Amino acid sequence: MSGRGKVKRKSKTRSSRAGLQFPVGGIHRLLRKGNYAERVGAGAPVYLAAVLEHLAAEVLELAGNAARDNKKTRIIPRHLQLAIRNDEELNKPFPE
Repeated sequence: MSGRGKVKRKSKTRSSRAGLQFPVGGIHRLLRKGNYAERVGAGAPVYLAAVLEHLAAEVLELAGNAARDNKKTRIIPRHLQLAIRNDEELNKPFPE
């Protein structure tokens, strides 16, 4: 026995474990600090990060289409607004 101990593995983020781009750890911290509940389960921030990532991807895809329709290569706030207003499901939370 040489007594070197265990080999330390490179840490893996919870976002990478879940295959997400959004920060699971940061969302977990915000859920804990936000006084939403006394305790926050381990799966809650993963699920919330996945939902937020899906919504962001959906809006950005529609905004990119709106930018392309206007012959622009950069998404501006107007493109985001057009994307949300023209989509029935995304427009539901924002009544006129």
